[in-house]
Amino acid sequence: MSLFSLLGALEIGLIFALVALGVFISFRLLRFPDLTVDGSFPLGGAVCAVCIVAGMNPWLATLAATLAGAGAGLVTGWLNVRLKIMDLLASILMMIGLYSINLRIMGGPNIPLITEPTLFTMLQPENMPDYVLRPLVLLVLVILAKLLLDWFFATERGLAIRSTGSNARMARAQGINTGAMVLLGMAISNALVGLAGALFVQTQGGADISMGIGTIVIGLAAVIVGESILPSRRIVWATLAVVLGAIAYRFFIALALNSDFIGLKAQDLNLVTAILVTLALVLPQLKRKINARVS
Repeated sequence: MSLFSLLGALEIGLIFALVALGVFISFRLLRFPDLTVDGSFPLGGAVCAVCIVAGMNPWLATLAATLAGAGAGLVTGWLNVRLKIMDLLASILMMIGLYSINLRIMGGPNIPLITEPTLFTMLQPENMPDYVLRPLVLLVLVILAKLLLDWFFATERGLAIRSTGSNARMARAQGINTGAMVLLGMAISNALVGLAGALFVQTQGGADISMGIGTIVIGLAAVIVGESILPSRRIVWATLAVVLGAIAYRFFIALALNSDFIGLKAQDLNLVTAILVTLALVLPQLKRKINARVS
């Protein structure tokens, strides 16, 4: 692969590292199967694009997109906690509803940002090409997000969220408001996804209604691959594994699609994803069997 392709894969991998961190919070810490991600990712992109086109500062537009994602997560949590709708069904309902909401926000199927200012154009030095700047900015943002999550989940409130996911009955016995913890965890999870959507549209030059399709699969793939690379129960290492998993996943995809001898093309992306996730699930089991036989 060329340097341009490598940096492109790193750029997308860092964006989806934020998605993977959000999926990690809902699926691993809260044990909440959340499909809202497929709707909150384009929601963040739609809100950010509309705000930038309206003349808002890109930093504020990105913040608005993050808050919109948090709002989507809150509604999903509210459907589950207050209305007692099953967690998976609540997230499906929210995902479906967000499709129409995103169309309403954008006023059409897409919004171009090619001529509009973005986070990256504001920070770009004169002598640095944009394909080098974008991964650097995204790396800083991902590191900050990871460190903030590590700090938060070591606090009393963060530990309450983790205990709610581990054993809700025991958490309630300790006086923890598990419903409030689910709402907070879902808000943080989808805020990260909304942030990723905002960054994605600013790197790709526009928002599109179909940009969220398969986001949850990519997020889960990154989590699974990361846990295979760096298995750990400590939150510091677990979040690092998720970030590394997202980057590794995108590099595997780029390598497969840029290997002419394999013959794969862009339309094979979902097939490559399925194969990678399957390998990530099977290899740890094979490793355990081999270790058991050796011992």
